[in-house]
Amino acid sequence: MRFGLFLPQGWRLDLVDVAPVDHWSAITGLAGRADAGPWESVWVYDHMHTAPLTAGEATHEAWSLMAGLGTATSRVRLGQMCTCIGYRNPALLAKTASTVDMISGGRVEMGIGAGWYQHEWEAYGYGFPSAGERIAMLDEGVQIMREAWRAGEVSFRGRHFRVDGAIVQPRPLQGDGIPLWIAGGGERKTLRTAARYADYTNFDGSPEGFARKSEVLLRHCADIGRDPAEITRTANYNVAIGETERDVADRLAFLHDRIARFAGTERADRELRGYQGLPAVGTPEQIVEKLTALADAGLGYGVFYFPEVAGDTSGLELFERQVIPALR
Repeated sequence: MRFGLFLPQGWRLDLVDVAPVDHWSAITGLAGRADAGPWESVWVYDHMHTAPLTAGEATHEAWSLMAGLGTATSRVRLGQMCTCIGYRNPALLAKTASTVDMISGGRVEMGIGAGWYQHEWEAYGYGFPSAGERIAMLDEGVQIMREAWRAGEVSFRGRHFRVDGAIVQPRPLQGDGIPLWIAGGGERKTLRTAARYADYTNFDGSPEGFARKSEVLLRHCADIGRDPAEITRTANYNVAIGETERDVADRLAFLHDRIARFAGTERADRELRGYQGLPAVGTPEQIVEKLTALADAGLGYGVFYFPEVAGDTSGLELFERQVIPALR
């Protein structure tokens, strides 16, 4: 299995205990640690407002961070999970990603999805198209980006996007174009788009959900005649790790208290239920057992989020010592 690390950027209230003047040093400190350690990639989220509660706390913009991380690191690959297709014209997005690829020496991974955060869409004036329209936008946008990176210029007339001779120079340093991670598990449309265009998919990481989405993806690949081995299946995991189950409970209690400060106890209870029984929650031995079963089912890459990591790296260190070596 391959391993990516989410960096704190504020979206999940993970910088609220760090002074704003220290945000960048906290982010780059962890990125540098990953760069020197066992991680293949570092990741940020493409969001502008916090969740689970829309609050006034800082959330740093993904592609600005990507450019900065391109100069702050030298080895790890750089990704966003995932860029929302409706927030930027896809030809401009292709150019932005290509420029960051140049800055980073050819290390960009392109996460892309249809988007879901309605408040954010409307707050920034994008409206909020139906799910079907957002997925159709994703399909068109992926086509535009692929052609832009292949040819250095793109024209496209679709229902949602039109570009006419958009010049995308420099082209990516990666000769085959920037790898596409198509995120989302919509079975009729999103996974069909992924079967056509994705280098990586990113969907439900629970054992049952992963098995179901994998089966659907394989059917779409068969329908279009694509070898599914060309697509690496990935999932994202929230981590709560401890030497003992009591340590795990303490980590979850910390997270509960932080969310409750901003969103209230009821919302914190609901968020914590989302951690119960997940593959990356438990002692190292429990996590290795659960992730091994997922790897056997076809999971090739995990991207891991440590809620407390901006101020406490002990869980990250434990994961690096005992989980990654057992699964790599």
